[in-house]
Amino acid sequence: MKWLAGLLIGVLLLLAGPMLMLASDTVRMGQPWYAADRSTAGLAPDPQITRDAVVQIYSARAFSWRGLFAVHTWIATKPAGAPNYTVHQVTGWGFPALRSGIDVPDRRWVGALPELLLDLRGPVAARAIDHIGQALTIYPFAVGYRVWPGPNSNTFTAWMIRHVPELQVAMPSNAIGKDYLAGGVFAPAPSESGYQLSLFGALGVMLARDEGLEFNTLGLVWGLDVTLLAIKWPGVGRIGFPEDRRVHEPLP
Repeated sequence: MKWLAGLLIGVLLLLAGPMLMLASDTVRMGQPWYAADRSTAGLAPDPQITRDAVVQIYSARAFSWRGLFAVHTWIATKPAGAPNYTVHQVTGWGFPALRSGIDVPDRRWVGALPELLLDLRGPVAARAIDHIGQALTIYPFAVGYRVWPGPNSNTFTAWMIRHVPELQVAMPSNAIGKDYLAGGVFAPAPSESGYQLSLFGALGVMLARDEGLEFNTLGLVWGLDVTLLAIKWPGVGRIGFPEDRRVHEPLP
């Protein structure tokens, strides 16, 4: 019966983070989607004032029970001189799953306050916008969507980060679906600062400078960021010193 006790302990450890999120009242449980706040969070520069090109990546808690386990991520772009932002994201409703359209870039995700993961400005953002446009046309899961283990919204963002050299950022550890690879089981980490082994996004391991060490069990990630002294807890995400992810200087 020792194996049964070990299995039970493992399940409890995996679910401890999501249960903590439930107790924290961070996730919007029981709230109707149509009544949720979708106003701007004030994180994106006003396009009428900032004429430079802008590229931003955001994450926010997923809606309802999904938010106990994961975040939703998306990409916003604004070419130089453009009066509006275009938001690129994958969702579980509508067809196709991948959609790009003019929208508020830092809009609350069904009530959840977004976090800015990456902020590019000027020439480096302009180059990124060109590469993003090219990558959008070849994204392999533009039609399909699956909550777990992917492909989903986080599969899309992680894939774009891998294929657009200017998007040098680590995905949140609780972005379930980020480890769902487009063919094969071995690939560079999204930040391209290391490598990962992943079996359909449900089981794997990653070792990279930016992501640190991550163990994926059923899509839930435990990890350790040695450089910034932080741990990664399933459902909760990163716990430790804050990362400097807001503004990135142009690439050489």
